[in-house]
Amino acid sequence: MQMQERKTMLRTVCMLSWPTVLEQALQTGAQYVDTAMVGRIGMQASAAVGLTASAMWLITGPLAAIGMGVLSCISKAIGAEDRQKAGIACNQTVLLTLATGVLFGAIALGISPFLPDWLGAGREIRRDAFRYFFITSLPMVFRAAAVIFGAAIRATGNTRTPMKITAISLLVNISLNYFLISPSRVLFLGPLRFHIWGGGLGVTGAAVATALAYVLNGVLMFAVLRRSPYFRICGEGLRPCRPVIAECLGVGLPAAGQRFIIYVGHMLFTAMVARLGTLAVAIHSIALTAEEAFYIPGYGMQAAAATLAGNAAGRQNLEQLRQVARTTTLLSTVIMTALSLLLFLFPEHVMALFTTDPRVIEGGGRVLRIVSVSEPLFAVAVIMEGIFDGVGDVKAPFLISTLSLWAVRLVPTWLCVTRFGLGLEVVWICMVGDNVLRCLLLLGCFFGRNWKAYLEKKLVRPGDRDGQRS
Repeated sequence: MQMQERKTMLRTVCMLSWPTVLEQALQTGAQYVDTAMVGRIGMQASAAVGLTASAMWLITGPLAAIGMGVLSCISKAIGAEDRQKAGIACNQTVLLTLATGVLFGAIALGISPFLPDWLGAGREIRRDAFRYFFITSLPMVFRAAAVIFGAAIRATGNTRTPMKITAISLLVNISLNYFLISPSRVLFLGPLRFHIWGGGLGVTGAAVATALAYVLNGVLMFAVLRRSPYFRICGEGLRPCRPVIAECLGVGLPAAGQRFIIYVGHMLFTAMVARLGTLAVAIHSIALTAEEAFYIPGYGMQAAAATLAGNAAGRQNLEQLRQVARTTTLLSTVIMTALSLLLFLFPEHVMALFTTDPRVIEGGGRVLRIVSVSEPLFAVAVIMEGIFDGVGDVKAPFLISTLSLWAVRLVPTWLCVTRFGLGLEVVWICMVGDNVLRCLLLLGCFFGRNWKAYLEKKLVRPGDRDGQRS
């Protein structure tokens, strides 16, 4: 019977996770194409776009955290068979989206003129870096809609539709890139000759294409959520429901704090890399983009792990919670081990997808081979964070991530760059150490915790009134 339960859990994880894994793959593939198109302009264009990536993570990270709070609330309500509360939570996502989108959009636009200088950008890339960050920050409300509405849809067990929406928006992004980045040119297909219009906007064209894709993604996510039976189940409009919003923010705000601390650290990390020069920034940013394809399974299964963990927590089923953790962790480790081997063997081939500069390819190959050894452990850390978020415990991941980031990545990197004059390879070794320590601490915390006491103390049981309006 136990073997049958394990097989059932494995099938459930696979059914929920394959659309999110594919969605992550599509997003990474589109970013690959985006980076490659910008890379064809030149090394400075790649550096300008890559420099602002850590700052954008800092701005949009809280959106993902609020989305995780929504997912946790809805999945626990569904697990407890409280459809009314799940419906109210779906409705509250509209208010959360508007509030966070306006707030973080204003912050991003406000800091955009000063950001390149803060990050230590060279004069030759500051203007492009500013333009890219400013333009992609304009549709922040739609970015919030894509993230938060997408989390609500996945929490109801529908992971396929967000995947399809992402595929559509990414196709639009790539198509617009093709026309906006490069100038008009002639395309030859055998004896046929076609004049292709091009905007010749370079980095600005890439930013416009990305911004319009975000708008489309957010609009489509809202259209799908409106048709969800949970969205219509309470039928009470969009009035604020303080208990439900408080539960979503109870997970979302600490998770946002965790992401804020981490992404501030990433910005400092990028600023320290910038001290090594424009070539180092180009290698660093392109290698980070290249690496993303190799931890897709981890982030793809994170949403499934969080949803199933929330369902188990709502049912107060401790064995199911442990089984979710064991199954998703084992599956992600097996897949990531195979992918990390490919990254270790062929890093230069991966870098060559994004740039033709031999210096960038060579340097990127070295750092990708270094980071490949930690990819399986990084995927496990991502899964563990999803489990903790799903049950609503964000304190442990926050403390662990903060400790690991600052003690193993940032302080040693600062010493290596500013005191010992070491290069980018040593910086990436520090990053690997951060990933390894975070994985080990999260695993120890999960399997060493008394979850029975935690769930009895923290979680809402069926019949409680917490989901009702006050």
